[in-house]
Amino acid sequence: MLRPILGPILLLVAAGSARGAFGAPTMPVPSQDAVHAVLPASDTRAAVPPHTLNTPRTFPDFPTRAAWEARRAFLRQQMLVSFGLYPLPPKTPLRAKIFGKVERDGYTIEKVYFQTYPGFYLAGNLYRPTAKGTAAHPGVLVAHGHWAEGRMANEERGSISARAITFARQGYVAFTYDMVGYNDTRQIDHRFANDRKHWLWGVSLMGLQTWNSIRALDFLCSLPDVDKSRLAITGESGGGTQTMMLGALDDRLAAVGPCVMVSHSMQGGCLCENAPGLRVDFSNMEIASAAAPKPQILVAATGDWTRDTMTVEGPALESVYKLYGEPEHLKYVLFDYGHNINKTSREAVYAFFGRWMLGETDERKLQEPPYTMEPVESLRVFPADKPLPKDAKTADALTQSLILLGQSEVERRKPHDKRSLTQFQKTFRPAWEHTLAVEIPSSERLLATAEEPTPGAGFTVTRLHLGRAGRGDNIPALLFTPEAGKVVETVVLAHPEGKAALLEPDARRPAPNAFVRSLLAQGRSVLLLDAFLTGERADASVSAARNRPFGEFFSTYNRTDLQERVQDLITACAYAKTKLEARHVTLVGLGKAGLWALLAAPAADAVAADCAQLDLTTDDALLADDLFVPCLRRLGDFHTAAALAAPHPLLLHNTGRKFASAQWITEVYQAIGAGPSLRVEMKPLDDDALARWIATQKGSGGR
Repeated sequence: MLRPILGPILLLVAAGSARGAFGAPTMPVPSQDAVHAVLPASDTRAAVPPHTLNTPRTFPDFPTRAAWEARRAFLRQQMLVSFGLYPLPPKTPLRAKIFGKVERDGYTIEKVYFQTYPGFYLAGNLYRPTAKGTAAHPGVLVAHGHWAEGRMANEERGSISARAITFARQGYVAFTYDMVGYNDTRQIDHRFANDRKHWLWGVSLMGLQTWNSIRALDFLCSLPDVDKSRLAITGESGGGTQTMMLGALDDRLAAVGPCVMVSHSMQGGCLCENAPGLRVDFSNMEIASAAAPKPQILVAATGDWTRDTMTVEGPALESVYKLYGEPEHLKYVLFDYGHNINKTSREAVYAFFGRWMLGETDERKLQEPPYTMEPVESLRVFPADKPLPKDAKTADALTQSLILLGQSEVERRKPHDKRSLTQFQKTFRPAWEHTLAVEIPSSERLLATAEEPTPGAGFTVTRLHLGRAGRGDNIPALLFTPEAGKVVETVVLAHPEGKAALLEPDARRPAPNAFVRSLLAQGRSVLLLDAFLTGERADASVSAARNRPFGEFFSTYNRTDLQERVQDLITACAYAKTKLEARHVTLVGLGKAGLWALLAAPAADAVAADCAQLDLTTDDALLADDLFVPCLRRLGDFHTAAALAAPHPLLLHNTGRKFASAQWITEVYQAIGAGPSLRVEMKPLDDDALARWIATQKGSGGR
């Protein structure tokens, strides 16, 4: 069967360019009510219940086609990163085997298997028309949902073979292929890659199935009797998810037909539909919209989560198709059934595809005639008594090969001179943004509330709350500014216990500790913050609830603690550049906050990071709640973040002997001629040594 799956003076502060070339600040003063409506001091992201696969979504408004296409490009990158497919892996030979042909009335059936990765086999059945007179036929992939019988399902509520047979009789070459773990694609279980260790490396069941769909389309394209300009995919439920994903990513498709899956509420109830990071900022409505303007039909049912298609999901997608002036390319229908792909639903797809793929508008010619499914054993590619090919990998072997593939994608692009550094940064900057789910806020998005500055002994202090429009951010911060002279350099200072750890204890008013005072004495302003769930925002109960194991695919729909904290540091750096007109921002992370700072390095002009003697020779430390980020290893973790900031000055201290990124970063800085800008110390530096290093950091800021 299918499975359901703060003070009296408030300022609105505008930042500059998202890439670090910030202009002079502009500071209009709206009313208190206006500012509080945007950034209320009592709110925080952590107070919002985590999203789940059932959290209702709304579809954004896109005023122009350009606005939508920018969003779609960003969405496609997010999908590929989430699936562990960015940069896209090499397409190795399919080594397809087609055999066991049988002839029936108007069509033939053959057995097929091929390698989507070396040593991983995808199997299915190929249905071809027997009618003569056509040089090449349209090709269609038929993806199945979570039926117990997989692609062999054949009952009143749904039949995979019925679709394939009917498509073939109508003139298509149709390929039905397995979900991972179903029928003949049994070398890997459908619970493959269901833990943080896999996700850390970008290895997921959904990523594997999406790659299988891409390679299945490659297989269709390899057939001499298939017209490569007329390719389509359709599927129901979990197969509808696969249809959406391929429709969004692969421009070779000419038509798509996701059935009983495009919903504003339930987003997919299986591991194969929930890649970590996929829907933090997106929903299935946007993913389905990414197929526009190619012809697309949504089939919905009153008895499942697609019941609102005629009033919610359909009109949402239609708004995108209208931007292209092609609303007729989209059709959405609702039938009064439960979750299904029955004959009525199938015939809606035949009729729609027939119009756009065959040029046939007479729907009577596109109805489904009686059919007879072959016995299951006659369709099996690897029957129970037939072993898989000798080189078929185990789950562990496949995992290791995918990890090595991810490592090689970073390593073969490792910068060896200034030119290759530029190319590395161009390639991996999107991976950094999407893996960490961060942005350097644009001028329209950076917000702040500020109290009246309070004088101290040789400094002034201002209480702040920082955030970004529409994100629910609310970062408590303190800004210390020296009294004398114009400030041109700023230090953003982060501590795992928040800003209170950098203040004198028991002081009646916020007073900087000795380390902060030493930076003020250099003529620098110092910005302290309480990053996500630290300092005055710390809440052990919230942390425990957020980090419950696997809770409804938490990381598919929500940022992890580390992602939130890295963003807070980036937001603080953007604010420092704007509010203080700082020509140079040095980001300093103390204790474990040094690891946050290193990941945020592309947002600063210089970084000093306490590496906390993190052991990167294993994955264990990065699996902990406070350091886990899906796909972080696939990105290249800390050394990729550092390379994205190169050749900016970088201090790594307290590395210990197992912070493996230090050697990689050293090699890159030396290769690009920036060796003097890098300092690496195995032992921790004290405050005086840190202050002396910071004193050497001066410049015009930016790149």
